[in-house]
Amino acid sequence: MYQKKLGNTGLFVSELCLGTMTFGGGAGMWRQIGALDQAEAGRLVGRALEAGINFIDTADVYAEGLSEQITGQALRDLKIPRDSVVVATKGYGPTGPGANAKGASRLHLIDACKASLKRLQLDHIDLYQIHGFDPATPIEEQVRALDILVQHGHVRYVGVSNWAAWQIVKALGISARAGLARFETLQAYYSIAGRDLEREIVPMLRSEGLGLLVWSPLAGGLLSGKYSGGSGEGRRASFDFPPVDRPRAEACIDAMRTVAEARGVSVAQVALAWLLHRKAVTSVIVGAKRLDQLDDNIAATELSLTGEELDALDAVSALPTEYPGWMFERQGVRAQQLAESGRPGVR
Repeated sequence: MYQKKLGNTGLFVSELCLGTMTFGGGAGMWRQIGALDQAEAGRLVGRALEAGINFIDTADVYAEGLSEQITGQALRDLKIPRDSVVVATKGYGPTGPGANAKGASRLHLIDACKASLKRLQLDHIDLYQIHGFDPATPIEEQVRALDILVQHGHVRYVGVSNWAAWQIVKALGISARAGLARFETLQAYYSIAGRDLEREIVPMLRSEGLGLLVWSPLAGGLLSGKYSGGSGEGRRASFDFPPVDRPRAEACIDAMRTVAEARGVSVAQVALAWLLHRKAVTSVIVGAKRLDQLDDNIAATELSLTGEELDALDAVSALPTEYPGWMFERQGVRAQQLAESGRPGVR
């Protein structure tokens, strides 16, 4: 299991991160995603740590707080040394009925963080993330609220989830100008069938030195290859998320199945290995309901795809070029022509 630097910090996290959205259940969509009890969740946490995963991600809205509670109790039951695990959680979503019990205001983020600490039974959170973009709260207020949490010792590092490139860059500018704790990570949806963030977000992350934490790498289980051909089985039968272009996804699954059969591995392992080969990716968040699912995901870290296999997968999943991308491609062709001509300039 490789360990990678978290953004522009000195903190190292495993290339796989254990996601806890399947912990707790509760009502509505949370029960559809997973309803693992304390004992079942504890076994998954123990297996993940045993395999070299030192990174766990949760959120205050998962199972209405029960996921955080179960995660914290599992770490306590397993007697895990605090400095041997990196715990990430998120705040932003509604935690009560009031108008101020949600969003990324200073009031809500600070209160939400303290509530998360209590549920997790921890004295600090290693990575605290804003779970979505709040258009009602100025970005500077959001950044300053996170900095307060860092200065008070409640949080070590901060990040965001599901923000656009321009929003992140604006926040980074505010942090640099005011000397505040800066975002070190973006948690975002990314998969071989959903490569949209490669247009602007990935170049921004690489330019600014932010880490990328990938959620739903199997597109809600679709890319496991078990539910191809329009099957109504699996989580997507009742919770069809994240949205995907089905014909495009099926083409990706067919290409991955060819690789999987040749290598004697699962289609899910190929999907995860493809992500692990992407330079922008820091850690891929995997969730599971059973130990065999988690073991299969962990095995993806041992799968080294060849250049030919990567080329084939990249070709079938390539994004259609959009403006201004085709302008960059044209400029790239011109630059290549110039480099090959041997002439000193352009006429």
